[in-house]
Amino acid sequence: MENKKNKFIRLGVNIDHVATIRNARGGLKPDPLRAAKIAVDAGADVITIHLREDRRHVNDQDVENLIQKMNVPINLEIACTDEMINFAYNQKPNSVCLVPEKREEKTTEGGLDVVKFQKKIAPAIGKLMERGIKVALFIEPEYSQIEAAASIGVPVVELHTGTYSNFQGNLMLNELKKIKNNSKEVVKLGMECHAGHGLTFDNVFEIAKIKDIVELNIGHFLIGEAIFIGIDNAIKEMKSIILSSRNLI
Repeated sequence: MENKKNKFIRLGVNIDHVATIRNARGGLKPDPLRAAKIAVDAGADVITIHLREDRRHVNDQDVENLIQKMNVPINLEIACTDEMINFAYNQKPNSVCLVPEKREEKTTEGGLDVVKFQKKIAPAIGKLMERGIKVALFIEPEYSQIEAAASIGVPVVELHTGTYSNFQGNLMLNELKKIKNNSKEVVKLGMECHAGHGLTFDNVFEIAKIKDIVELNIGHFLIGEAIFIGIDNAIKEMKSIILSSRNLI
């Protein structure tokens, strides 16, 4: 009989782009907090938000509101800068995922280079973990990055699925194999494995099937799909696909 632990998987819903729509015109609507509540009612296990240095999505007040008023884990994505680490330390979300960030990019592109920047990243991880915050690193599905992450004591890595999501045919299958193999390495090295970026109804099933992955973080597609079918229906459909990949429904 298959171990029930291998079937467990969480859905993290990133609500950044609710704030993006609000910011396009200013004011208070639509409210990311309201979106978060609807997302949880629809089946989200985690609410993910990316506080960028330029505040193009959620802002400081959004983060505070979500941490104080939501009864599910808040996963805060931030760059590894003194400003952001101190902000997270003071706000104390359930978890922090350190991501690369460039001001000119439209969205986070690629994973954090832990091999190159581990001397900078390690103290940030230590500071946040001392505060009782669970820390993850958003990285490419490459063994060198996984090994570097393990060497500096991070408990979680999130594998970047953007390349997989952008490919088709044999290239997509090759990237899927790479993610499968490296998710095993994550677990072997004693870390929890998450995944995310670019996932949709059409490509999430095969990623969700990977038994070593215990959490998926999905945002842009769900908020976009919500325009047509509503945020609750979009999340319910995504949750259904994910659970069916593990034979849980």
